[in-house]
Amino acid sequence: MRIVFMGTPDFAVSTLVEIVGAGHEVVAAYTRAPAPGGRRGLDLVPSPVHRAAERLGIPVLTPSTLRTEEAAATFAAHEADAAVVVAYGRILPQAILDLPPLGCLNLHASLLPRWRGAAPIQRAIMAGDSETGVAVMKMEAGLDTGPVGLVERVAIGPDMTAGELHDRLMIVGGDLMARALAALERGALGFTPQPEDGVTYAAKIDKNETRIDWTRPAAAVHDHIRGLSPFPGAWFELDGARVKVLRSTRGAGSGAPGLVLDGALTIACGEGAVRLIEVQKAGSRAMPADEFLRGSDLTAGRVVT
Repeated sequence: MRIVFMGTPDFAVSTLVEIVGAGHEVVAAYTRAPAPGGRRGLDLVPSPVHRAAERLGIPVLTPSTLRTEEAAATFAAHEADAAVVVAYGRILPQAILDLPPLGCLNLHASLLPRWRGAAPIQRAIMAGDSETGVAVMKMEAGLDTGPVGLVERVAIGPDMTAGELHDRLMIVGGDLMARALAALERGALGFTPQPEDGVTYAAKIDKNETRIDWTRPAAAVHDHIRGLSPFPGAWFELDGARVKVLRSTRGAGSGAPGLVLDGALTIACGEGAVRLIEVQKAGSRAMPADEFLRGSDLTAGRVVT
């Protein structure tokens, strides 16, 4: 089939590669325009999808909006059978959604209708979910409200971080979309409306919610830490400086929230305790907790905030 691909981050690249590998003709890749980056923030850095599309010889388009007659005419000129959208970052207006005769398919990183929205991977872990997955949905005007064609479930391990889950879902999702397109081409891809019950929204992560609240139960603190790892990172304050926590596990013991309980960096929570496994001081590299402790005076009896 002739496919228009629309995506931006690393998460979308696996799906693009799978589509090309399955023999479909990707006639254009829509993505975010190059953004300032590099060591000094002065270079214009193309998105991961932009770079991947260029390697694959696919024409790249970076429109600032799709809500113009010109944008619709450009899209129509591709004469695509279907569009595939993976974390594109822009809302598709109805004029675009109506153009491909076989529709616009979206790969979403959750078991819809749970965790519609911008941050489904992080929110699933932060909520303590034991399972998530990826879903192929036929897009409509609402936010992740379209009927679902295929789903693949993925278990969330008790210590799995958002980064690890991201990488797992990225691979599973690429394969799922390839299977969905094969079924679509045969006329065998059916869609089921999402149920009205069980809808939750995965709001974008706000920087104001990244600080660790030690008064919460240990399970919630641990889920908060791993749900924000590796980015943007949950953190606590020590001697006026931020310390990110990239990996933790449930610990033994109890005490006042924020109290360091032992020499293994176990910290008391509102209920129970967590043990910090990997941390990162501001301006430094990530390091194991024991290495961090050798360079600090964070001993048992101190309190972190």
